[in-house]
Amino acid sequence: MMGKYGKVLAKVGKVSLIVGVFGLTACASTGDMDALGARVDAASADASAARAEASAARAEAAEARAMAASATETANEAKATSEETETKIDRMFKKAMYK
Repeated sequence: MMGKYGKVLAKVGKVSLIVGVFGLTACASTGDMDALGARVDAASADASAARAEASAARAEAAEARAMAASATETANEAKATSEETETKIDRMFKKAMYK
């Protein structure tokens, strides 16, 4: 059996082992933290680039939407002109038939 001092020595040994492991881990973690910081910076840069691309795509989509609206308006005007012309031709044909 261990005496009173043996138990204290065993506890001190365990605490020393734990402190040693944490100490070694902390030294390794500094490099890991630097690497992690670099990865976070790279991810942040990628996110900023993606945000800029999304903004440009949104602007292009808005421009395309405006062009489509303009084309639709032009097509509607052309259709109305065509219908007017068709109506005039029908009237002229009917007049010619009645003569």
